Amino acid sequence: MAEADHVDYTLQLEPDNVLLLAWDPGVRIEAHNARAAVNAVNEFAVGNRYPLLVRMANASHLSRAARDVFIEPCAASRIALLGENAVDRILVDYQLAAQPAPCPTRFFTSEVEARTWLVEAEQPADPQRNPAGSLGASPP
Repeated sequence: MAEADHVDYTLQLEPDNVLLLAWDPGVRIEAHNARAAVNAVNEFAVGNRYPLLVRMANASHLSRAARDVFIEPCAASRIALLGENAVDRILVDYQLAAQPAPCPTRFFTSEVEARTWLVEAEQPADPQRNPAGSLGASPP
C-alpha cells in the first residue's frame, strides 16, 4: 500500500485573492518539499497568476537545492515573504542578492504591510493619475 507524502505546508486562497503558502513551524525546507509547494501553487493557479504570501517564519532550514527551486518562474505574480525577525530578513536579503527571484519579491515582518503590497500591485492603474501621482492633468 502506497503512503501519501507528508505535507509540511498549507496552501489556500484568501478572500483578498492572495494565495497563502504557510510553512509549518520548524520545517526543514529541502528540494523535495520546495518542489511540492511550487507544484501545488502552479496546479492551484491553473494557468493564472496570483500574488503569493509565504509565511516562512520559524522554518529551521532552507537548503541550497530548495533555494534553486524557488528561483524558477511559477504562477506567482508577486511574492511577499513574511518572517519574524532580523535573521529572517538577512537570509532573504542574502538569497535575493545571490539568486534574483522570478517575479517582484519583498520581505516583510508585518502581514498587513505584505498583503497591502501584494493587493495594491494587482489593482489596475488609475488612468487619471500622472507619473507624479496627483490626479488630473500635469501642471503647466
